[in-house]
Amino acid sequence: MDEQRADEEAVAGIRSALDDAVRALAEAGARDEALAVLVPRRRTLGIPREPVLKPVGRVWRLGVLLLGADGTLYATGRLVRATPPGRTQYVSVSAETRRAYRAAAERGHFHDGETVDFDAPAIELTVDGLRDSGGPLLLRDGRPLVRWSASSAQTVDFHTYLAERVDLLARPPEGA
Repeated sequence: MDEQRADEEAVAGIRSALDDAVRALAEAGARDEALAVLVPRRRTLGIPREPVLKPVGRVWRLGVLLLGADGTLYATGRLVRATPPGRTQYVSVSAETRRAYRAAAERGHFHDGETVDFDAPAIELTVDGLRDSGGPLLLRDGRPLVRWSASSAQTVDFHTYLAERVDLLARPPEGA
């Protein structure tokens, strides 16, 4: 029962830290980015529609985490810079994939040069969700931890990680 209580307190601490982070980033006017959902190619009334990145909000990128102004936490997924896609050149599959994402961002009416985050799943901020997490935020023995990547076993303390990332975004180094 003590383990359950420790985990519940840890989740409450995460929520409180995220509220503080939102407040600090908003007060600092920190740079945010677009959050989008990729709507795949489909047909509407028989008319083919190309894939589009549909805007769904704004987030602050904190390394492997994205934080919404409402305190929702997301795992960083993919990102693309909204720039003209250019023409198909068949250089490589990865280059053509990036070009297709830029075209989808253009169809989503993002401003030229804007960073668009997508394929970013929301993180379930519950004891069970974080105990079983395979994502960047997890809970072990009442301690919230951040995993550097999905393939990495290395973790760091969540509160330290969040504080460093918020400080870096709220007060970027000279020339950044």
